[in-house]
Amino acid sequence: LFLGLDGMLYDFFNGYEDLKNKKIRFVGKASERIQEDYLRILRYFRFYGRIAENPGDHEANTLQAIKENAKGLAGISGERIWVELKKILLGNHVSHLVQLMYELDVAQYIGLPLDGNLEEFDRVTKNIQKLSPKPMTVLTALFKVKDDVTNLDLRLKISKEEKNLGLFLVKHRQELTKVSGPEPLRPYQDFVMDSREANTISKICELLKYQGEEHLLKEMQEWTVPTFPVSGHDLRKLGVSSGKDIGAALQQLRDEWKKSGYHMDKEELLSCLKKL
Repeated sequence: LFLGLDGMLYDFFNGYEDLKNKKIRFVGKASERIQEDYLRILRYFRFYGRIAENPGDHEANTLQAIKENAKGLAGISGERIWVELKKILLGNHVSHLVQLMYELDVAQYIGLPLDGNLEEFDRVTKNIQKLSPKPMTVLTALFKVKDDVTNLDLRLKISKEEKNLGLFLVKHRQELTKVSGPEPLRPYQDFVMDSREANTISKICELLKYQGEEHLLKEMQEWTVPTFPVSGHDLRKLGVSSGKDIGAALQQLRDEWKKSGYHMDKEELLSCLKKL
């Protein structure tokens, strides 16, 4: 499309009509445009997820051209592919588009597992799009084992943070879940309190998005991590002098504090220590 200084629109390929109809197509022959830059295959998916109103509204010759040229993506750098893929993962129709990547033999050339879990991916993407997930959180639904994350990293050179998030979700998405009762968030809170990593809350929030736990996600985002109220100095005042004894006593008190839902204050804990 070209616009003259006098306001005249020059449209040589009916682009204006396609824009009105939200139709995505290559200019001229799809195969020629793709062979000029194979990354245009992924750009097709990205624009489709951003503009098209309905899944499945593709031209047959476009899909055929993508399938015939999919292997060309093998020569595209992982960094360029990851930039496009992340945008696809956060767009519309993502489950349909990723399914299409497998049907058109694109997936194998961009680091996705050959046996990706498309059923899980479809389930997760239905619950997660309104929760502002990170791209890696969405993509992890395809992965069955941690090697899938490692292989993706080898191909796309994802960041260390993205890789660690993928490994975290694969490991904990089934075992770390809410409990019934008045404190469904407790398992997640306990995990944060037991963790020694600085960004654990961020990972837990992504896990809750993955699991579709919108209400628990809001609670976690509003939760302030409590500070353990007892220090080794407090124990020395009570006459505990051995470093080993102080360490053991602090661990006992942390366990009691945890059982109380992190509500016991210093006086209650020190009183508890005397009983112990």
